[in-house]
Amino acid sequence: MSDRLSVQNSESNPAILSHRQILYVVSGLLMGIFLIAMEQTVVATSVRVIADDLGDYTEQAWVTTAYLVTSTIVTPLYGKVSDIFGRKPCYLFAISLFMLGSLACACATSMYELAAFRAVQGIGAGGLGVLAFTILGEIVAPRERARYQGYFLAVFTGSSVLGPVIGGLFANAQSIAGITGWRWVFLINVPFGLAALAVVVKVLDIQHLRREGVRLDWIGGVLLTIALGPMLVVAEFGQVWGWGSVPAVACFVVFGVGLLAFLWTERRMGANALLPLHIFRNPRFSQGTVLAFILGALMIGTFSLLPQYFQVVLGAEPTHAGVLLLPMIAGTIVGALVSGQVISRTGGYRVHSLVSAVVTVASMFLMYVLSGTENQWALLPVTFALGAGIGCFNQPITLVMQNILPARDLGISTAAATFFRQIGGTVGVAVFLALWFALTPSAMAGQVGSAIRQPAFRQELAQTAKGVADPAARQLVASLNSGNTDAAQNVVHNTSVLQALPDSVSYPLRQAFADSMSTVFLVATAFAVAGLVVMVLWKSVPLRAKAGAQEAAKERAAAKG
Repeated sequence: MSDRLSVQNSESNPAILSHRQILYVVSGLLMGIFLIAMEQTVVATSVRVIADDLGDYTEQAWVTTAYLVTSTIVTPLYGKVSDIFGRKPCYLFAISLFMLGSLACACATSMYELAAFRAVQGIGAGGLGVLAFTILGEIVAPRERARYQGYFLAVFTGSSVLGPVIGGLFANAQSIAGITGWRWVFLINVPFGLAALAVVVKVLDIQHLRREGVRLDWIGGVLLTIALGPMLVVAEFGQVWGWGSVPAVACFVVFGVGLLAFLWTERRMGANALLPLHIFRNPRFSQGTVLAFILGALMIGTFSLLPQYFQVVLGAEPTHAGVLLLPMIAGTIVGALVSGQVISRTGGYRVHSLVSAVVTVASMFLMYVLSGTENQWALLPVTFALGAGIGCFNQPITLVMQNILPARDLGISTAAATFFRQIGGTVGVAVFLALWFALTPSAMAGQVGSAIRQPAFRQELAQTAKGVADPAARQLVASLNSGNTDAAQNVVHNTSVLQALPDSVSYPLRQAFADSMSTVFLVATAFAVAGLVVMVLWKSVPLRAKAGAQEAAKERAAAKG
């Protein structure tokens, strides 16, 4: 049997691949998923060292934001372009651009250069995720597709764990093979990318029938960039700038104007639009995008919140916080794999999706209940259940949305699911963290004000003042000793002070963070309840019996009469 796989023998007779053949293709796609998942966390771990070396720590946030903005915006563009020109050339372009951006990042000499090169890298990364799921939909029938999607989600989650470890190793190394350690954060992508490129070139041959008379909506792509770019930027920087500041308001205005112009253009373009508006008239599809948005907010928002909670409230070191996050990561992997097996064996998804939604709501509410506990072990089963619920809940979304629209629009439907999940994740992180930081100062005033009235706490302060070495901690203790409780609110901007204080003094400060975090968990529970409601209202969609390429051929034959 040849290693080079033909997905389609002819326009009207697409080939059916064996499990072994599918695994050949999936192996290349998984390498791309591994790269984009690891890239986000590996850079987050090493960006402080990178910024120090390039000499501009204040600009480090742009390195993350540039990647986020471009990778999100190009998602629907890849879906539409791949529907027109084919999956394989678009995938090869995306992975080549990702490698080129990675190589350029490794050669950056300033933070501005690095941010620009990260934007290029993001344009490639945006295609790798959506096209992996689209290609899978092209070659595998929906019932079996869930098994392989489980592998994708497992690799995505698992590589997110490896990212911080690898980033830390490279960042801490002065040099490797004569090259500064942090530059290997980007160079390591090149051999992995070349391997993925070789596998896809060798084993994937999807014969695509180009649609005649279809125009590419470049204007819509530009307007979408104008609209979403400032919105994603303000989501990242709004807490720093202030939500009512001039830069934030300007971003909101540009978003509003850009969105209206985008919708007007999409209406004029009709079926050729980047995101054809008629697909949103389908209530099942619209409900699916809402569900993808909510799940993105829950999944990405929770993964961002919990490490902060473990370190600030429970006092865990960064490495220990990573260990405490492992149960949730394991739960997410288990949930995704179990969901894939259930769909593959039964052909149904609704019952276990509803159960997983209930588990997500219950475990998120338990996080709210237990947010003030100091018992780390009590939290671990809850975080595992939360991960399992989200992983199982999240698994069918892309699969179902691929079955709502015709098979010829497989790229659009997959891109829409990915796009709204990413937007939801960005909004979720911004809302949860902004709410936490907004509530903490008042909670800090209440907790510290109550503690300062206790003689035992004042005695602890007096003893601590004699031995604390950290300057910021010493200044805080002196202010509290003089009765200035407002000084405690500065801890919101410098949480490292908590590590320098004894537990007896830091307890009310940590408790203030816990109080505000409990409200955030309650809001996250409301998000989960909204997801459950949407899932209950989302009418079941029958899964197609054939792979996307076969269904598309069937649709073309029917259209010809």
